[in-house]
Amino acid sequence: MANILTPVPSLKLNDGNSIPMLAYGTGTAWFKKSPTAKADESLISTIKTAISMGWRHLDGAETYNTEPELGTAIKDGGVPRSELFVTTKIWKGFDDIAGSLKTSLEKLQLDYVDLYLIHSPFKMEKDEELQSAWRQMEALKKQGLAKSIGVSNYLPRHLEATLKVATIPPAINQIEFHPYLQRAKLIEYHKQHHIATAAYGPLTPVTKGAPGPVDEYLEGVAKKYAVSPSEVLLRWYIDQDVVPVTTSGKEQRISDYLRATTFKLTPKEVGMIGQLGEKKHFRGFFTQVFDDNDRT
Repeated sequence: MANILTPVPSLKLNDGNSIPMLAYGTGTAWFKKSPTAKADESLISTIKTAISMGWRHLDGAETYNTEPELGTAIKDGGVPRSELFVTTKIWKGFDDIAGSLKTSLEKLQLDYVDLYLIHSPFKMEKDEELQSAWRQMEALKKQGLAKSIGVSNYLPRHLEATLKVATIPPAINQIEFHPYLQRAKLIEYHKQHHIATAAYGPLTPVTKGAPGPVDEYLEGVAKKYAVSPSEVLLRWYIDQDVVPVTTSGKEQRISDYLRATTFKLTPKEVGMIGQLGEKKHFRGFFTQVFDDNDRT
């Protein structure tokens, strides 16, 4: 396994807080169908392994039903809470977001989270619902229950409605983003309003989006830096100030992914991966919300 001593770089958010630019996710393959299902001991062990290897940004969510495992791993992980960056998200119950966060904090065995996100806007049909939800999020930040607040899966129209009433703008929008779904208009909106971007599904081009037009180029770049195509992809995000959220149950990969912090792509390489990626369109999440050819 890689013995990575290079610290994960951080990105400064619009509220002055900093976020580690490589996150270990506890959803996807770890997702549990029921909140009452017994604890997944393998997930607890894997998160503790990730922490011991140097991962500091841990990404959870109410709907993953894995907050108890994340909390146990944090408690037993051997690293001070102050050195960790913990994200969780609210999925439903937008009439009482404070109650949802307090429930999450109990499961996580924490007094606060570093980042709290509204997981999806698609359950809120009216601008007034988005705005009410955001006012509640701002109150939680002011109370210190969440150091930073943000959103996930928001489109420009959702952000625009939110910003109309925001006294504290969203710090970040976590979205599906990868070479086969580059969402240029949304990313540009983020930049215009100083909203950071986090990317879930960052390894899609080498997993369920494969094969595709970036394959050969990724292989060549990976050979140049003596890393894997997955690590090249993770660096592609970091070099664009995007925070990738990835996961694995395999100790070797958890270690190897940290090698994305040990090299830097050239601007030409970043551009070429993006250019090749535009030749294919693939969306892996929320496919029921978007038309097949919708790249927003």
